[in-house]
Amino acid sequence: MKWLEKLRLIFKTKDLRNKILFVLFVFFIFRLLSNIPALGVDVEKLKETLERFRALGLYSIFTGGSLDQISIIMLGVGPYITAVIILQLLTMIFPSLEEMYKEGGEEGRQKFNQYGRILSIPLAMLQAYSMLRLFQRQEIIPTVSPSIFISSILTITAGSIFLMWLGELVTEYGIGDGISILIFAGIIARTPVNVLEVIRNVSIGSANFYSYLIFFLLSLLIIAGVVLTTQSKRDIPISYTKRVRGFKIYGGTSTYLPMNVNPSGVMPIIFALSILTFPSMIANFLGTQKGVLSFFAKSIEAFFQNPWAYGTAYFLLVFIFTYFYTAITFDPKTISENLQKMGAFIPGVRPGNSTSDYLKFILNRVLLIGALFLGIIAILPEVVARLTQIGQFSFLIGGTSLLIVVGVILDLVKQINTELEMREYEKI
Repeated sequence: MKWLEKLRLIFKTKDLRNKILFVLFVFFIFRLLSNIPALGVDVEKLKETLERFRALGLYSIFTGGSLDQISIIMLGVGPYITAVIILQLLTMIFPSLEEMYKEGGEEGRQKFNQYGRILSIPLAMLQAYSMLRLFQRQEIIPTVSPSIFISSILTITAGSIFLMWLGELVTEYGIGDGISILIFAGIIARTPVNVLEVIRNVSIGSANFYSYLIFFLLSLLIIAGVVLTTQSKRDIPISYTKRVRGFKIYGGTSTYLPMNVNPSGVMPIIFALSILTFPSMIANFLGTQKGVLSFFAKSIEAFFQNPWAYGTAYFLLVFIFTYFYTAITFDPKTISENLQKMGAFIPGVRPGNSTSDYLKFILNRVLLIGALFLGIIAILPEVVARLTQIGQFSFLIGGTSLLIVVGVILDLVKQINTELEMREYEKI
């Protein structure tokens, strides 16, 4: 079979084999650290809290269960991702930061990433403090002395920074994007445990057997839809003008400018989850108060416990943030200027403002499909879970986790194929 031959070539090629083994070694370290607890944990109360606060439940999926044990890497690479998102948003406010990010080349990107690393340290400390305080109020972890509490914050912060460093090592010495691969590892880490649980609890012919069968059939359809939409793009034809230099003619060729249906990736879902979770967490803190504050907190909590209200708000926020985030990362005016500098143009469209307006028009039409797709994917876990009453394998049915799993796998396959093709060219 073709894939068996490709697998043989992967392990036969020394450089590629070493890269894959290095990634597996980092996975081992990641899983080892996720089982080192920071403080004593009441597992049952923690489980209830993760179900109530959806963002914490999402974090738990990303960290491969590290949050379930309040481990030293319970934050995962979340602080670094948050820092990068904040900096990307700041590019809309500070022109110098936007110039560094969009026009600074490789050196500008490295400097931008360095700012992200620096910003992730205070964010990790703040996040560690907030989570530990929340867990103490919920009586999930014991109340400890200030010195132990501070040392726990520093330990959890160091764990997050260490993971960030591991991710960069994977990018440099392994294969694929290190941060994405670590998130991918966290998402699929609990799959063996879930499989064993299914084998233990499900028997052929039982009622839950048919629930699991329907669940996995729906999962296959959803994954196929995610792959199709992730790979879909609108190709805009581009032509280059002919230039005569001496006795030679340059240019005159045609190519395409790809415009992805989902150019914003998983960021709109992350933004929407953050916005939706924040009121619930505030309501939880205010719930211990009396009078108007208590009534206000209970009203917020009741609103977000309504599945229809939550699902509608979630869908709308994801839809809006898809357009918002794309406006930050994709600038038709800059692309129009770059095309003009390279002597390229879109057939039938004048260079300059006309090209920019045309790209905006196409982008808005393509984004409509992408935004609807992201909104549906975001609310699918709740819909499928209610239909089948199955909570395991959440990464198979939706949201950020599914998009990351599919995106990382497609990227790894593409990079492995590129590495193998390069080896074939070297032989020739």
